[in-house]
Amino acid sequence: MTRQIDAIYEKGALHPVEPLPLAEHQRVTLIVSEIVPAKERSHLDLDYIERAKREVAKMSRIPTLEEVQQRLSKISGTMAQDVVAEREDR
Repeated sequence: MTRQIDAIYEKGALHPVEPLPLAEHQRVTLIVSEIVPAKERSHLDLDYIERAKREVAKMSRIPTLEEVQQRLSKISGTMAQDVVAEREDR
C-alpha cells in the first residue's frame, strides 16, 4: 500500500489524522514532508500539485517506489542533462 496521509507531530511521535489499515506493530517506511501553509506557496506550485493529484486519481494502479526506481534506472544520462538539453532547445 502506498498512500499519502497527514499527521501531527506531538511529544516525539507522529499521529495520523485518519485511521490507517495497518496491523498492530506493522513496520512501514515514512517520508516526512513539512506542510507549507498555502499562503507561502506560489500559485504555480498549487496548480502543479492539483494537476498531479488529478492524474494520480485517474490511475488504476499506482506503481511502487521500487517500480519507479527500476524504470528510472533504465534511462541513460542524468535528469540534469535532460533539463539542460531542454533549455537549450528553447
